[in-house]
Amino acid sequence: MPRCLDCRREVLWTVTDAGKRLAVDPEPDETGNTAVYRDGTGTRRSRRPSEELPLMAWEKLYVPHVATCPARPREATQKRPAVLPPGVLDLAAYRQRAGGRP
Repeated sequence: MPRCLDCRREVLWTVTDAGKRLAVDPEPDETGNTAVYRDGTGTRRSRRPSEELPLMAWEKLYVPHVATCPARPREATQKRPAVLPPGVLDLAAYRQRAGGRP
């Protein structure tokens, strides 16, 4: 089984709907947010279940390995605020007060 290059734990590699590769932890997990299934060629495919397309009977939930990898610092997986150039105003607080309108 393939291993993570950072922590050396085993992972399953999947192909997303966008055609990108995504590593998931090897055991299914009901708390996961990634649906994984095998297509007709045996390739593991992954997608994010939604209200429009919920988890199907042939899919199992997995956790993306990036969320559990001990070698990755937690700060790297959290969204950091963008650094704006001098003279550019950050309108995020205004947009929140305005109800999300630009």
